[in-house]
Parts: sequence; C-alpha cells; structure tokens
Amino acid sequence: MRHAEFRHHRLVQVYDAECRWGPDDDFFRTVVDETPAARVLDLGCGTGRLTVALATAGHTVTGVDPAGASLAAARARPGGDRVTWIEGTSALLPERAFDVAVLTSHVAQFFVDDAEWARTLADLARALVPGGRLMFDARDPADRRWERWNPVDSQRVVTLPDGEVRAWTKVTGVRDGVVDFTHHYHFDDGEELLSSATLRFRTEAELRTSLTRAGFIVDRVHGGWHGEPVGLGDGEFVVVARVGALASVS
Repeated sequence: MRHAEFRHHRLVQVYDAECRWGPDDDFFRTVVDETPAARVLDLGCGTGRLTVALATAGHTVTGVDPAGASLAAARARPGGDRVTWIEGTSALLPERAFDVAVLTSHVAQFFVDDAEWARTLADLARALVPGGRLMFDARDPADRRWERWNPVDSQRVVTLPDGEVRAWTKVTGVRDGVVDFTHHYHFDDGEELLSSATLRFRTEAELRTSLTRAGFIVDRVHGGWHGEPVGLGDGEFVVVARVGALASVS
C-alpha cells in the first residue's frame, strides 16, 4: 500500500509511537509562538502531534490531511477537539485565512512533481495573509540520508501498548533527486505490512526558486533545528518564508 503508515489503521498506531515529540516540534512551536494567538494552518498534519500542541498554546489551528485514518487518530488525541480538522489537500484552503502555515515531518518532500509543488505553494500563498509566514522542513540532498535506508542501518523496534513491531526501510530506486523506498513492518502476531513511498530531494536553490515564483520572500534557511548553517546541522533545510505584499490571489 502507498503511504500505508498514514492510511492503514494499524500502521497509523505504529507511526504515532515511532514519531514522538522532538527538536523539530520545539522549533516550529517556538516560531509559531512569535505570532500571538495566530490563525495557524498545519498542512499534512498527520496524527496531530504538533497541531494539538499549537492549539493548546492558544492558537486557532486548522489541520489538513488527505489521510482519513491519520485524521481519526488526530481527532481522538487529547485536546483534539480544539482543532478544526479537514480531510483533503491545499486546494480546499480559503483565501487570506491564516497568519502562519507549517508543513512538518518532511511533508514538502511528498510533492514529488514540480507542478504539484508549485500548485501547493500557490495555494498556501493564497491562504495566508500578506506577510503571513510559511515554515517547512526538507532533507538536504547533500546529506544523502537515503543511503541509510537499508535493512541494516534502518532496523528498529517500535513498542506499542500491546506488543512490539520490528521495522526497517529499503530503498528501491534513486533517480534525479527522487527516491523510492518501502517500509517493512513485522508484528508480534505474525502479520507483515508494507508501505511504499516516493520523496523528492530538492536543493536549497530549487526550494528558494519555487518559493519566489509562488510569491514568497525567503527569510532564512537553517541546516538544523538549532539554527545551524546549511551543511553543518542535522542534514535538513529548515525554511522560514513569508508572503510578499504583491502575491496574487487566484
């Protein structure tokens, strides 16, 4: 199944157990908090870990995701009733409705096709107020993170309330900044589930160009979660941009 960790009820539980609060969440929450009582969009919110935390901090938060199983887990999360949840994509976003938008957990890399990425950025520029901020993370292709996605280096055990899951990841193809891979999950009861996906690794120049074309002004790009320069941090691009005053609404 494609993206099964977001769409299969059993793997959603594994994903939620594996992806705990981390320094990336601290970064996004800190930057969002710079705008008091902000209207926040979390696009690709998944199971709502950060989404609910932002709402609990006093922001008015909307979480959008195309995966119904992930949204069901998000709604059931303590504090989930504080968030407006929408099953869908950026095409559903209202105009000039948000002060801040975030795409976390490398959601930006799931937009593999350049045209799809451009449409998403255009939707975000339309949904944000002039001067509204966009924040997202993407892996730096120079770090070549996918080389560690093999059955040895990616081997891990995920602990659930009712047992353990052995998991690993295997890359199945690399071409022109696009990486195909499959997650393998073995449950204690013998069930094996697979989840395949494709990610796009854009360079910093490609990200900056795409943002500029969509009407954003890039304020800064960090290389890690503590403000490190690109190439000296966590192998990340941590991008903070804002909508220019002349961004068009279509």
